[in-house]
Amino acid sequence: MTAPVPASATAFLANIPSPDQGVWYVGPFPLRAYALCIIAGIVVAILWGDRRWVARGGRKGTVVDIAVFAVPFGLVGGRLYHVATDWHKYFGPDRNPLDALKVWEGGLGIWGAVALGAVGAWIGCRRRGVPLPAFADAVAPGLVLAQAIGRLGNWFNQELYGGPTTLPWGLEIYRRIDPATGLSDPIAGVAADHNPIAVVHPTFLYELLWNVGVCLLIVWADRQFRMGRGRVFALYVAGYTAGRFWIELMRTDEATPLFGIRINVFTSVLVFALAVVYLLVVRGKREDPARLLGKPRPGEEDEPEARSDDAAASEETAGGEAADGERRAGGADAAEAEAQRDRPEAGSGQPEAEAQRANGDGESRS
Repeated sequence: MTAPVPASATAFLANIPSPDQGVWYVGPFPLRAYALCIIAGIVVAILWGDRRWVARGGRKGTVVDIAVFAVPFGLVGGRLYHVATDWHKYFGPDRNPLDALKVWEGGLGIWGAVALGAVGAWIGCRRRGVPLPAFADAVAPGLVLAQAIGRLGNWFNQELYGGPTTLPWGLEIYRRIDPATGLSDPIAGVAADHNPIAVVHPTFLYELLWNVGVCLLIVWADRQFRMGRGRVFALYVAGYTAGRFWIELMRTDEATPLFGIRINVFTSVLVFALAVVYLLVVRGKREDPARLLGKPRPGEEDEPEARSDDAAASEETAGGEAADGERRAGGADAAEAEAQRDRPEAGSGQPEAEAQRANGDGESRS
């Protein structure tokens, strides 16, 4: 006979649990889940972006070269936007301005990351001699997928959630403490127990799923309509901001208000409008692949090293046909030469036959 489960416990059986901790230590070095998720997202965006760039006609490795500029600019821009819009967390009474440098504790604004990251990408594109809009189109799906992966870091940090809910997918929030001191430590601490102090909307999960949907949408649209000239990137921005608008309204974490509404709500509306205008105004076919080659790397040929299988097969076929033609021409020449040798022999025997017939006629007449 099993013991009955208390009603207070059954209320949480279907919920999503939070991780017990988001930081582990390898000796004295902290291993932070938030940072690992950000890094994983960046790696996915670069690798996928490079494959898409090559498929569109560009050189392999160009996306990596541009990312050397875009990624640091994006990280700095994301942090600057967060600090600027949530300045009260770092400046003022009982605040430490140096906390603004603690990126590992979370706080990267996507708006600043995209804006300043675009500046870094522009610098990289200029150095490689490729058009920025085409580069943006190639990396757009990887960027929004990277954002989805990065949202897992918010789950480990127990942040960016919404209000209380009784839905079965509600997120359990645990009280975390520093094991050494017993003091509250929501980011680097460990769950004191598995009794949730709140069950809330997992808005980070809503955004994660929305971003995956946007990723699938822009990949489909790009293949269906062969979009170019920055329009894939604009579709990504419009799709992301449409979701961010309603998800931002659900969040309850501390944020800077504007007219009583979270400032990122206004940012979402503004950026969405700009993206839609770009989609409507900018027209034209996808860029010529020759424009995507850009400048070769040191030691790299002017033309891409790799050739398509069809081109190689065509060259082999042409070479085979030329060889067959040469063999046929050579055979014809040999036959003609042999015929010329035979003709003089036949001609030299003809006078002898005629002389014999003449002698025979003379003998018969005598």
